[in-house]
Amino acid sequence: MCGIFAMFDLGPGDDLAALRRQALELSQHQRHRGPDWSGVFVDAGVLLVHERLAIVDPASGAQPLRSRDGALALAVNGEIYNHAQLRRGSGYDFTTGSDCEVIAALYREGGDPATWLARLNGIFAFALWDGTAQRYLVARDPIGVCPLYWGHDAQGRLCVASEMKALTGVCADLAVFPPGHVYDSAGGELRRYHHRAWRDHAATQGRAPGNLRLALEQAVQRQLMTDVPCGVLLSGGLDSSLVAACAARFARERVEDGGRSEAWWPRLHSFAIGMEGSPDLGAAQLAAEALGTVHHGFVYTFWEGLDALPEVIRHIESYDVTTVRASTPMYLLARRIKAMGVKMVLSGEGSDEQFGGYLYFHKAPSAEAFHEETVRKLDALHLYDCLRANKAMMAWGVEARMPFLDLEFIDAAMGFDARHKMTGTRPDGSRSIEKAVLREAFEGVLPEAILWRQKEQFSDGVGYGWIDGLKAHAERTVSDREFAAAASRWPHHTPATKEAYLYRALFERHFPGEACAATVPGGKSIACSSPAALAWDASFAAGADPSGRAVRDVHAQALAPA
Repeated sequence: MCGIFAMFDLGPGDDLAALRRQALELSQHQRHRGPDWSGVFVDAGVLLVHERLAIVDPASGAQPLRSRDGALALAVNGEIYNHAQLRRGSGYDFTTGSDCEVIAALYREGGDPATWLARLNGIFAFALWDGTAQRYLVARDPIGVCPLYWGHDAQGRLCVASEMKALTGVCADLAVFPPGHVYDSAGGELRRYHHRAWRDHAATQGRAPGNLRLALEQAVQRQLMTDVPCGVLLSGGLDSSLVAACAARFARERVEDGGRSEAWWPRLHSFAIGMEGSPDLGAAQLAAEALGTVHHGFVYTFWEGLDALPEVIRHIESYDVTTVRASTPMYLLARRIKAMGVKMVLSGEGSDEQFGGYLYFHKAPSAEAFHEETVRKLDALHLYDCLRANKAMMAWGVEARMPFLDLEFIDAAMGFDARHKMTGTRPDGSRSIEKAVLREAFEGVLPEAILWRQKEQFSDGVGYGWIDGLKAHAERTVSDREFAAAASRWPHHTPATKEAYLYRALFERHFPGEACAATVPGGKSIACSSPAALAWDASFAAGADPSGRAVRDVHAQALAPA
């Protein structure tokens, strides 16, 4: 992944040299995303800046990418996993081996962008300029793994950037660019291009397909597309362990354009972090030993996490409580990974949203309600786990890829009836654990203690003392008087706890104003639920911590006899 900055709708009287300097200064705020190289393209109507993290084709894939005739310029943050298939049969005159160049090829073939964008399987946010037509496109991947913001400066020029910090103070109307959408200057409208029948529960059918395991294995294999050393994040939970197990099968081979060759980093390295005695560190070691990875378990102290908190919030651009809690250890882990020379890691985000892995899903009243909540969770993922994993890792120039969010895997996982994902009483009298259908698909791949380990939210799994310490610190540092005035200071998404107040105050230092605050989601949540799911259980109304361990009568009891 990389960082992009674009400025469109430049006028004939604009000072291009001055705007070029300004664009470089603004993009510098996100240079951590692309420490390997910076590229600039300037034309009469556009400025493109690209901060590169070289993962694929590091020798020739510098951006902005240009067409052979010079008419097209393209700046992309992302990876296109099916680029080899898209290249075959294309009449485009490719100039590099970059996976992202297929975007220019598809555009040049013509047609409705909403049609050809749907052919991409990848994670991306891009800005494309066609000098001949004086036309530009801005688009973001369907799930929103790659961040993207946009807004207008005081002169009405459209500005686009990978991170909000590059637009703060320049665009009064800055906002999140929505996932699965494209803006085409030719029509001047923002349109959704990603549509799936499975969004409607009535369109799902049958039990989990027999190829669920194959679908994940293929997703992992696709996302191992890299020309630099890579690794896996391994918390010891089900999701990261499954990704690591699949990666261990394929890590010794590079798969490109249908061919196979031996990778030059044949040993798979895995990484975990936690406080002393954390649940994750022990479970990760057990999983790593079973899978044969070269494992690195790092310990951090509460004070190291607390010291990092202001920088974490600046990088993740969020004050959401669960996001901040989980981002801090991931930020610290990314720094250790970077120091070891690894530039890309696979991670397990996205499984809980599709399979109902959060503990509150035990309370779902029906299959339809369960399915509707999974769709809501997927739609919001770009504001939570995708944001956390991307920005916390990219703070140190490490790319996080998420095989569970591979588009082909999502179609497999979301396309069957949610009745087979729900927890409940089994014929033998036991209660099924969350994500049982996924666990059953991988029987024999992991130790039983890992395969059937119950959900630990990352901020819990790194050590329960982390959350408890944050709450205690906030109680000490935020006065009762300050907290009582919170609604006057922040009428939008008023902090409900002193911990939330602390994060909001740190956020405001870097991102003042209502527009910045509005990019962060709000609303009441129990154990990471959406606000809509609060109606599932009367006890939710009493209020509880948003942490994953906050559901009464569920945690550590899902396998108890009924």
